[in-house]
Amino acid sequence: MQVSLFGLLVCVAILAIAYYARGMLMVGLITSQAFGATTAATLTFLGGSSPLIYTMFEALLVTAVAARRRIWLDLGGVFGSIRPIWVLASLMIYAVIGAWLFPRFFAGQTVVFVQSKIRGTVVEASLTPVSGNISQTGYFILGGLTTIALCTLLLHEERIDQIRRGFFLWCGLHAGMGVVDFVGKNAGIGDMLAPIRTANYAIISNAYEAGFARITGPFSEASSFAGASLACLAFSYTYWRRTKSRLSLWLSVILLSLTILSTSSTAYVGLAVLCIPVMLSMSASVLRGKIERQEILIVLLMVVGVVSMMGISLYRADALDPFVRLINSTIINKADSASGHERAYWNVKSLQSFIDTGGLGVGFGSSRASSWPIAVLSQLGLFGSLMMAMLLGVLIRGLRGVQEWVAPEAAAVVMSIRNAAFAGIIANSVSGGSADPGVLFFIAIAVVSATRVKALRTATDIARRHSFRPVQSSPAFDIR
Repeated sequence: MQVSLFGLLVCVAILAIAYYARGMLMVGLITSQAFGATTAATLTFLGGSSPLIYTMFEALLVTAVAARRRIWLDLGGVFGSIRPIWVLASLMIYAVIGAWLFPRFFAGQTVVFVQSKIRGTVVEASLTPVSGNISQTGYFILGGLTTIALCTLLLHEERIDQIRRGFFLWCGLHAGMGVVDFVGKNAGIGDMLAPIRTANYAIISNAYEAGFARITGPFSEASSFAGASLACLAFSYTYWRRTKSRLSLWLSVILLSLTILSTSSTAYVGLAVLCIPVMLSMSASVLRGKIERQEILIVLLMVVGVVSMMGISLYRADALDPFVRLINSTIINKADSASGHERAYWNVKSLQSFIDTGGLGVGFGSSRASSWPIAVLSQLGLFGSLMMAMLLGVLIRGLRGVQEWVAPEAAAVVMSIRNAAFAGIIANSVSGGSADPGVLFFIAIAVVSATRVKALRTATDIARRHSFRPVQSSPAFDIR
């Protein structure tokens, strides 16, 4: 095992910030997502796997919860009241069994894409057990245990404020480091965040697209940074719409600018998809005749942007040519590029491996795709995909039916986290290579599920109190 000094220093800094934010492990876990290419150690016994620092915070959280005196009673409460946890536990067991069994049972019967130890790139090979079966499955199991640990804490204590502080710290750090990276590269200073990228996989931080420096922030490449930016943007925008918070408004503006400037296809496709519910919401407001001030502000900003672009093009016809080339290279001509053909080939072969294994899958971590749904289907098979779809259903339902029993601030936080998780899923669906949905997905499942259960308990308590309230004969006590 090789320890990274910079990675350890980042972990200490996060712990210090989380301590002053009054939520060391929970706030620390959420904040650590901002460092997408920072690892504290490289595990040589797992083929050189370098787990990102959020996995360390996951392990600390799970260990701290497991060490509680009433852990078995708490776990009984979690499994007894949150039914999606049973689905998650079943998926975890299926993933472990599949990662061990399927690469051996279907060995040589289909092709997969794995990381070459010699060439350092993704290569096509016959299915066989690889180190990814252990490492990737381990990360997934750790994510599932994190969901259970968070449910244990959220069910028995009021910690939604810690969750909120953690997400704002994450969004603030992500935006700040994105700005630093953008300024450094465009001011000729260079890659200012290189010291904290300690992961041992390929780092593409000095790339250019159509003459624009690609923003990677603390991540390994622009697409990873764009995916995190979309998630942070979804959180801050949703929170602003629900609470009118000025902090979340400015965060949304900065994150939107960074997402656009990242020059990533993931960013532009993700933004286009995220704009759909925003436009539907605004259209519904127009039909109801109740247009909010935030919606008017959004329309005004869009009009100002369009008018500004038209004015620039009229003043100088070729001024927008670099942006046109950028759109052509990242969206319009992306499918015809070498990387586009390569990723499409990965997806086709991944779907073929699903068919070759009779719908059972090649096992967690056995292969790499270029889209999260295809990776889930090829690695987890039909049964695993159905269970993953059920967990997605938990996020889709959100607080529907129980929101009236949730405090407005708590509901705003929960729905913001849910939308952030959806944004992350959209980004992974564009360019994700693993079946692991990511730590944000597991956090969102815990927050939504625990909040629903607490809301239902509140509704039940209120109904019980009203049912057993004695009838008063005096009009002074008549509450009708």
